[in-house]
This record gives sequence, structure tokens and C-alpha cells, in this order.
Amino acid sequence: MPDRVLRPATAADLPAAERLWLMFHHDMSAFSRELPGPDGAFRRDRLDAAFTEADRAPYLLLSGDRPAGLAFVRGLTGPARVLNSFFVVHGARRSGLGLWAAREVVARHPGPWEIPFQDANAGAVAFWRRVAADIAGDAWTEERRPVPGRPGVPPDVWISFGEPAFNSAV
Repeated sequence: MPDRVLRPATAADLPAAERLWLMFHHDMSAFSRELPGPDGAFRRDRLDAAFTEADRAPYLLLSGDRPAGLAFVRGLTGPARVLNSFFVVHGARRSGLGLWAAREVVARHPGPWEIPFQDANAGAVAFWRRVAADIAGDAWTEERRPVPGRPGVPPDVWISFGEPAFNSAV
């Protein structure tokens, strides 16, 4: 596998993050049925918050010198960290890069974790259950929670686990 890097994203990374965000939202539109706005862009509230709010951390995932994904964490000072956006480009999927990146993000922010995803996204369901088992063994839970402000949308699935004890050098 080419060199892999997960690093904090900076303002200089915003153009790459915006492009990855469009790909992420395009993928998610298969499950949310959300369409882009008149300008062709999807909602970007989580993207903007990741780069501007103190309680959040944006990450850029690189494969070699190329952008391969992103991860946005919120709740850095709250009771649990939330991995509220995670995306790996199709060309880098099923290579181990996503699992490695998820482990790296969790290792950088000690404490309890929650990871939401859509039940209709079979790939996400399998991936996040594998991540939870890899990080927390049998010590994780899964529950469905309503999406705030969107009563017509199916509930999200939330995986939760306490502070993991692992070596992230995998």
C-alpha cells in the first residue's frame, strides 16, 4: 500500500476538503435522497463547522501524496467524541486505509466515542461494525436515534464505545 497519512486539515486544505465533501455527499445522496442546491453544491454546514468551530477537528487522509478521504470529529470537549463525517474515495476503499484512518482518528482523541451512519448504507453498516469490533472488541453498543429536525428520515444508527486501549500503529 502506498504511504498513508492522516493529518489535521488546515485552511490551505479547504479546496481539497470541499471536493472530497462533494464526493461524500454524492455518495450519501443515494441514501438521503438529498439533491444539491441550485449551484450544484450540497449543504456544507458540517464542512464549515469542522474548519471554524473550536470543539471540532478536521482531518485529511492521504494515500501517497494524493487526497484519499476526510474525517470530521466533533465533541472534543464533550462527554463523547463524535465521528460525524468520514469518507474514503472509491479508489482507496477495501485496501485497509479506512480502518487504519478510523483507528488513527480515535487514537488521537481519548475518551468515549460515538459514530453515526445510515442503516440503508450496507457498506457503512459492515465497515463501522468491523471498526467497532477492532477498536473495542465486544465492548460496544449499537442503537437507532431519530435524526434531529428530520422526522421523515429513517433514524441513524449510532455505535458507541468507551475509551479504547490499542496501539494505533497497525
